[in-house]
Amino acid sequence: MSRYFIALLCLFFLIMQGMAMSMLPANLVYSDLLMTPHWILIFLLIIAIFYDKDDTYNAVWYGLAFGLLIDVVYTGVLGVYMITYTLIIYTVHGLNKWLHSNFLAASLLAVVGVALADTMLYIIYSFVQITSMTWGDYALLRLLPTLAANMIFFILLYPLVKEKVYAWGEEASNI
Repeated sequence: MSRYFIALLCLFFLIMQGMAMSMLPANLVYSDLLMTPHWILIFLLIIAIFYDKDDTYNAVWYGLAFGLLIDVVYTGVLGVYMITYTLIIYTVHGLNKWLHSNFLAASLLAVVGVALADTMLYIIYSFVQITSMTWGDYALLRLLPTLAANMIFFILLYPLVKEKVYAWGEEASNI
C-alpha cells in the first residue's frame, strides 16, 4: 500500500513542481536568478534514505519513472531527467550506506544530490546546445539559487514525511 502513496505523492510533486514558479513573487521570477524546483528528486532522496534498505532500490525505480514523466511533460529532450534522477538517486542510495539516517546526513545527501543533478542537467543541455550559459554564470545565477530553493523545500518536507516514510519502509521490509 505504501508504494501507491509514494507514487501518488510523486505525482502530486510533479504537478506542484510545474506550478512552483507561478507561486513566487514576480520580482524574483523575472530576475536574473534561475531556480529549478527538483521536488520529486528531494522526495525520492528521502525515500532512498529512509524507505529503501541496502538491498532494495525502490527510489531508483521511482526516479526512472518520474524522471521520464518530467521529460515528457516539461522538457523537449526525452531521457535527460530520467537518466539524471536515476543515477543521482542510485548514487545517494550507495552513499547512504556510509552515513547514519538523520537530519544532518539527509541534508548533506540532499545538497549533494540536487547539486549533482542540476550540474549534470546543465552539462547535458550544454552538450546538446540547449543552453549557452557559461560555467560561472551557471554556478552563480542558477546552481546557488536552485540549491537554496530546494533546501528550503527539503527543510519544510523532511519533518512532514520522514517518520511516515520510515514506517512505510519497515512495513515493506516485514512483508
